[in-house]
Amino acid sequence: MSASDPIADMLTKVRNAVQARHEKVDVATSKLKLEIVKILKTEGYIKNFKKVQEDGHSIIRIFLKYDETNASVIHGIEKVSTPGRRIYAGYKDLPRVLNGYGTLIVSTSCGVTTGKKASEKMVGGELICKVW
Repeated sequence: MSASDPIADMLTKVRNAVQARHEKVDVATSKLKLEIVKILKTEGYIKNFKKVQEDGHSIIRIFLKYDETNASVIHGIEKVSTPGRRIYAGYKDLPRVLNGYGTLIVSTSCGVTTGKKASEKMVGGELICKVW
């Protein structure tokens, strides 16, 4: 596991769990990861999540969501900004994901939010990831 990019590790764990049709996945806790998971919940990409203490460590247990045909709601999840190449955008230049059907998660001066809400608040920031 890479210690230099914990957000990418979390997204990879979620992507792998979705492909393997797991019911839940556990990731290490951080404030940024918790905010990203809250956005995934409000946007309807996951069923639920909870913060759990296990063996003296705090983890986030993410419950994945599938539709009635047992297909995952998350079709793709991709990291945009990396530790070696940070990508920032102003509110006018925020990219659309799948022509508006996906969600862009942005870290702004007002906190972590979706691309649509950042455009409405007229704030830009670092592009964290795309989900569709």
